[in-house]
Amino acid sequence: MILEGIVTTIDAEGRLNVAPMGPNVEPSMQRFILRPFQSSTTYRNLKATGEGVLHVTDDVLLFARTAIGHAADAETRPAAVVGGQILVGSCRYFEFRVTDLDDRQERTTIIAETVAEGRFRDFFGFNRAKHAVIEAAILATRTSFLALGDIEADFEKLEPLVDKTGGNAERAAFSLLVAYVAEEARRRGEPFAMMRP
Repeated sequence: MILEGIVTTIDAEGRLNVAPMGPNVEPSMQRFILRPFQSSTTYRNLKATGEGVLHVTDDVLLFARTAIGHAADAETRPAAVVGGQILVGSCRYFEFRVTDLDDRQERTTIIAETVAEGRFRDFFGFNRAKHAVIEAAILATRTSFLALGDIEADFEKLEPLVDKTGGNAERAAFSLLVAYVAEEARRRGEPFAMMRP
């Protein structure tokens, strides 16, 4: 099963990287498979250090900020076992070590084993707005290879779900993602009519 989460890694100089990642997990969460592209900072950091932290959260604003690279200021604390940082806004976290890394293809296969885990709070759950923001965040990470018009069309389908069932955090997260894609369209000189007040 693919679980949408957030992975933190540290590079060789101790700099934090926070990235959304959808690992293939088993129910026990003792082992999971990450598939980052070799162009990603997550891949480079895991290849260099072999350690990281996977986070499970229902905070879609944090997820959205992470997807567009705006989560560097997220509150963290040091991991207990691995050289890494834990997002204190998450619900659960899993410190892990890489047990196998196969980078013969552009999309690397990394097998990770949980070496420590913890919990900050109960998982509140998802509603349609939270799901819509997760989908929008995934789309926002794909502006380099999806047509912006297609992303906008999908955003237009997701927007009513956020408006009808979301709270302030979900609306703020969706607006942040729309603004991010709109800025990318502006930078490219492409039309993007959808803007939220």
